[in-house]
Amino acid sequence: MRIGIDCRTILNPSAGEKAGIAHYTYHLVKSLLDLDKTDDFVLFFDIRARDVAKEFIRANVKIVFFTFSEYKKYLPFFYSHVLVASNIISEKLDVYHSPANIIPLRYSGKFCITTHDLAIYRRPDLFPKSQGFSLKYIVPRSIHQAKKIIAVSESTKRDIQEFFSVDQKKVKVIHEGVDHQRFSQSSTIENSKEYLGEKYNIRNEYLLFVGTLEPRKNLIRLLEAFYRLLAGNPNYKSKYQLLLAGSLGWLYDTIFDEVKNRGLGENVLLPGYVDAEDLPTLYRNATIFIYPSLYEGFGLPVLEALTSGTPVITSDSSSMPEIAGDAALFVDPVDVEGMVSAMRRFLEDEKLRSNYSERALLQAKKFSWEKCARETLDVYREVAGM
Repeated sequence: MRIGIDCRTILNPSAGEKAGIAHYTYHLVKSLLDLDKTDDFVLFFDIRARDVAKEFIRANVKIVFFTFSEYKKYLPFFYSHVLVASNIISEKLDVYHSPANIIPLRYSGKFCITTHDLAIYRRPDLFPKSQGFSLKYIVPRSIHQAKKIIAVSESTKRDIQEFFSVDQKKVKVIHEGVDHQRFSQSSTIENSKEYLGEKYNIRNEYLLFVGTLEPRKNLIRLLEAFYRLLAGNPNYKSKYQLLLAGSLGWLYDTIFDEVKNRGLGENVLLPGYVDAEDLPTLYRNATIFIYPSLYEGFGLPVLEALTSGTPVITSDSSSMPEIAGDAALFVDPVDVEGMVSAMRRFLEDEKLRSNYSERALLQAKKFSWEKCARETLDVYREVAGM
């Protein structure tokens, strides 16, 4: 079987921590290559990813660079799609996989796609209005023409069926994995807790959020809940900080304004993007991980926190209950007082935290990149008719 995979989202994993689709593609392809030594793989990379592409060199791997990626902004939209399609067609693939939910126009071979979430369809109010053509035409076309759709959660599968009336037999749920070794082992940095405390100005116990600072993550309500938590106990202000770790997204300034307006500058840390090597230690040393997102297709930070054995509070909506199982306290994401109550429950009960830490580790074992790769290979064989 000759398998083609679009790896163009993978540009600089060390700098960008393989966020989102790039994270999924990087780990899936690595696991596929570890697992399958007999099928042939053709990996399509952006020319700017020459260095990282070297990590994927194997006897059964051909790497193809899209050399026009750096000047595609000068090409008419349709023409750039034709160029991509012609490159793919020339490889005579049995199956082509787009991990990014989009197939180039004019490509008519056998293909599958991965749909990570349909948040912009479910909650368009949480996104800027700048993705018109892709959303109105290319994504629906890709979903309807794909021979098989991989959904990263049952929640995403339900959304695909609701918004695009796709036969449920066409959609296969394959959960993402997690790097157990990375998030379970102690950091290699000596005195890592002290080192990161100095680096990120952590002086107390802290509650942790990891993710892009954007409206979908529901951080304004989280800040209001944290404000009420501190106001309800005079000792908490000197004991706890809230660390919001993540790159700045759409309307991030409203989050900074909320911190300022509520006088939380001493207790809320906003370091921006966090270095990849720091994340495991930040997860493990957090008293609580809290993720009150309004919508997630999968919710990888929740799984990473579980793998770290950190007690988790997350939303009772979309994919979060599916990923966290019985290993988290769930809250209605629009119920601020409910968030306060959940935080207080964990902070005031060490035995409860310990219990949920044990549950977290058990739940995390249900997810692995090897399992994801095995199930994805089965999809490839089905699409290729082999």
